[in-house]
Amino acid sequence: MSYRKVNYEDVEQVSSAMHFLSDPLETEQVGVTVARCDPDWKSKPHDHTENDHEEVYVLIEGEATVVIDDEPVTMEAGDALWIPPESTRQIRNGDSESAFVLVSAPSIADDDGDGNEWLLSGFAG
Repeated sequence: MSYRKVNYEDVEQVSSAMHFLSDPLETEQVGVTVARCDPDWKSKPHDHTENDHEEVYVLIEGEATVVIDDEPVTMEAGDALWIPPESTRQIRNGDSESAFVLVSAPSIADDDGDGNEWLLSGFAG
C-alpha cells in the first residue's frame, strides 16, 4: 500500500485537545496534530530547541491567540503561523471552540544532523 489513512477523531485525545497523528500514520519526517480547542483552553508554554523542530500552526476554525516569546498573535480561520524551534509558544483559545492543524519537522537548514533524528512527539498540550 502506498498510503496510510486515519480519521483524527479515531485517535485518542491528549490534554483535552490534541490528536497526535504521526504514530497512526507512521510518519518518518513530519509530525501532524489536530487540536480541537474548547473555549478558554490553553496549551502548555513550550519550545522545540532540544529537537530543533520548526512548526506551522494553521487555524482552520474559529479564532485564537498564539503567544510567541510573550508576544500575542491573534489568529482567525485561514491564518498560518510559522514558529522557529527556539521560540516559546502557547495556544490560548478564546470564548468559542477553535481547531488547528499543527505541523512539526526538524529544520532542513541544519546540515550538521545525520538525518536519522526525527522526533515526532514535539507538541505539548
